Amino acid sequence: MSSAALKNSLWSVPLVVAALGYFVDIYDLLLFGIVRVQSLQSLHLSEAQVTTEGMRIISYQMYGLLLGGILWGVLGDKKGRLSVLFGSIVLYSVANIFNGFVQTSDAYAWCRFIAGIGLAGELGAGITLVSELVSKEQRGIATSLVAGIGLSGAVVAYFISQSFDWRICYFIGGGLGLSLLFLRIRVYESGLYKKTQESTAVKGNFFMFFNNAHRFKTYMKAILIGLPTWYVIGILISFSNVFAKQMGIEEVVQPGKAIMYAYAAISIGDMLIGFVSQYFKSRKKAMWLFYAITVFAMLLFFALPIQHASGMYAVCALLGFGTGFWAIFVTMAAEQFGTNLRATAATTIPNMVRGSLPLMLLLFSFLQQHTNYFNAAIFTGVIVMLLSATALYFMKETFARDLDFIEV
Repeated sequence: MSSAALKNSLWSVPLVVAALGYFVDIYDLLLFGIVRVQSLQSLHLSEAQVTTEGMRIISYQMYGLLLGGILWGVLGDKKGRLSVLFGSIVLYSVANIFNGFVQTSDAYAWCRFIAGIGLAGELGAGITLVSELVSKEQRGIATSLVAGIGLSGAVVAYFISQSFDWRICYFIGGGLGLSLLFLRIRVYESGLYKKTQESTAVKGNFFMFFNNAHRFKTYMKAILIGLPTWYVIGILISFSNVFAKQMGIEEVVQPGKAIMYAYAAISIGDMLIGFVSQYFKSRKKAMWLFYAITVFAMLLFFALPIQHASGMYAVCALLGFGTGFWAIFVTMAAEQFGTNLRATAATTIPNMVRGSLPLMLLLFSFLQQHTNYFNAAIFTGVIVMLLSATALYFMKETFARDLDFIEV
């Protein structure tokens, strides 16, 4: 397909491959949350250890994402978007296969750390590539389709976990990733990136985000606006079984099923928000709308007298839909920065958000020392939403922005 034809077409090989890559990425990223209880119980951990070790292992995975975000982002700008798409998937696929053999929680944590490093590269490189290949008028819709299709990987992970042992689930994830490598052979590099390679501009220098006051503020705002997603997923939904007990729900609430319902709704939200952004001709207005839905869902979560597991799953689905702004959030990150730093920004920023989950868990744990489990989650949520809303208010609008520029 010619570059002119590609810019007039939403569906192309790079977009489809980016969507499928993110599908596998999300499958592997959320698999631990889905099989957390059964996998840790099979390692003979107590009920209390399942919770504490679960927090530790998910924190290891997030630390890996934080480190990997920097690694793959820099490589994406220095060596090309495709180098990241190939390298990251090999690393996390192999790590997931090894994850299927672990016998201790320590080995489990290190496998998730290594997988996290690999998983960090997928979304940012894919969104950057698609953003630079599709016309600026269709960019938001294209990246929303990538994220919407990709996020359904969590739904598939849940249903596979219902049919296979948790170890087999990790083997399947690794196999899916390695299979995807064959599709990537047909993907070609971004023209904007090739153009930048011919220039003398500094490429992929992570420290450039910190050596300029304006760029640093933009970078921090881009991170902060994504925090509600991982507060919702990493705390409210991942530990929905614990919240259910606090609420007095007698039925067993399965975190894996809660994640499945949430991500099914997130997938719908992420596909819809691209069209909402197109309708408003604004990224920020679309974000404000989905923030409002998220806050409303949080109020229901904490205020409704939920009595049954089905009610918990319904609220988790609404929470998921509200946080279905991940695609636009990452697109905004890519649009804020020049081509020589774009992959670094689009890859590090979402992984900085993911990497912030351990900090949110620390805040959550600290607040529990001064109040109960329920109130600690409320206070954590209030702090997260205030930070994110403030950052979004001061964020620069990027709808239909021309991406043919560099950072100096």
